Amino acid sequence: MPRDSKLPREGDFIAIQSYKHDGSLHRIWRDTMVLKTSDNSLIGCNNHTLVTEDDGRHWVTREPAIVYFHKKYWFNVVAMIRDDGIAYYCNLASPYVLDKEALKYIDYDLDVKVFPDGKRKLLDVDEYLDFSAKWHYGDEIDRILKRNVRIIVDWINNEKGPFSKEFIAIWYERYLELSRQRNEGRK
Repeated sequence: MPRDSKLPREGDFIAIQSYKHDGSLHRIWRDTMVLKTSDNSLIGCNNHTLVTEDDGRHWVTREPAIVYFHKKYWFNVVAMIRDDGIAYYCNLASPYVLDKEALKYIDYDLDVKVFPDGKRKLLDVDEYLDFSAKWHYGDEIDRILKRNVRIIVDWINNEKGPFSKEFIAIWYERYLELSRQRNEGRK
């Protein structure tokens, strides 16, 4: 991202756009509240956010979720705050780019799900293999993604970053605070 471009500020809303390796649009989250930006990361919150699929279907997220994106890692993390605890959905994906339109990344199909009880599951391996063959991901992307799965597992095991309950509590509280300020400002 060029130095002169303006990062979104805390409390701003941005769109998130997920693409496939061939450049086709995969999914759009319309309004994600920005909680923190830095040169390398963005933390935000989705709460009853409108999502549009590539086939035009729409749905709304069910619960608040803290989202974590990083420019050096090939994954992003969605921490869904549920009544029975925090569930994580980790997308194996390119590092993000941010422009005036949206935060954008390429989704590489593989996902790691962590349930509130701590159990984990690697999802969509068949989809990854199919698209890898179709779009020729190649050995380098395969190596990068496998290395990043190991990083995710290490972060989960060590409750690092977004896998820390304290991290989620801090950023969810910040989201609630910013939401209260926005609501008070409308009165």
